[in-house]
Amino acid sequence: MTLTPPRAAGEISQPAPRTVLSLDHVSRSFEESGQRVDAIIDVSLGVNPGTFAAVMGPSGSGKSTLLGLAGGLDKPTSGTVSVCGELLGGMSRDDLARVRRRQLGFVFQDYNLVPTLTAVENVSLPLELDGASAKRARNAAHIALERVGLPELADRHIEEMSGGQRQRVAIARGIVGDRRILLADEPTGALDCATGDDIMALIRALADEGVAVVLVTHEARHAAWADRVVFLRDGRLVDESQVVSDPMELLNDHPKRGEA
Repeated sequence: MTLTPPRAAGEISQPAPRTVLSLDHVSRSFEESGQRVDAIIDVSLGVNPGTFAAVMGPSGSGKSTLLGLAGGLDKPTSGTVSVCGELLGGMSRDDLARVRRRQLGFVFQDYNLVPTLTAVENVSLPLELDGASAKRARNAAHIALERVGLPELADRHIEEMSGGQRQRVAIARGIVGDRRILLADEPTGALDCATGDDIMALIRALADEGVAVVLVTHEARHAAWADRVVFLRDGRLVDESQVVSDPMELLNDHPKRGEA
């Protein structure tokens, strides 16, 4: 499998990219058994094209809630979320669906694929739902499957694939049509270590190609692939760090960025 390598050191610097995902003082609370639960409290976060951000925190810290807010799957109690310059608050259901189909890609731990469809059918489905012709959607799906290293499995049914192959198809579906943001919620949780490392190398390569990535993870070895790591505790953003080490330096058996 060939992945696009990270940008070489010494390249001519470009103007600062515009933020494609922005959460501004976002909070989310709800009622549970008659009690108010503050799942997210006053979180601000911006992600630029080509930036890989990892979100870490203990179980129940609000990581998945934050990802749902970022992707427009949930609405904040207060604060604003914008995607590619568009505020999600106040959008109609149809407009939110449009933004998710065209700008946002989601990757879940349990894949969320249709098992009776082939890989190319699963990947092309979002584009067809957005009105693209079957031919155009299939062509784009083949390109996405090529990017994740599965062109030869385009016509294989999901139920005939391994866990790692299914996760690659899920990532292809998340980036098909050149969507600019990839949101991944524990995408390696159901995979063995070697396959999980392959998936992380792939996600890193996509970020190096210009996709903005937000990854929810509880594993430091996976967060090490990111450019920055934000830490949540009890719904609050409590810390942020920049990742300066290559994962290979942290784990001797970890593949280098861009290799799988």
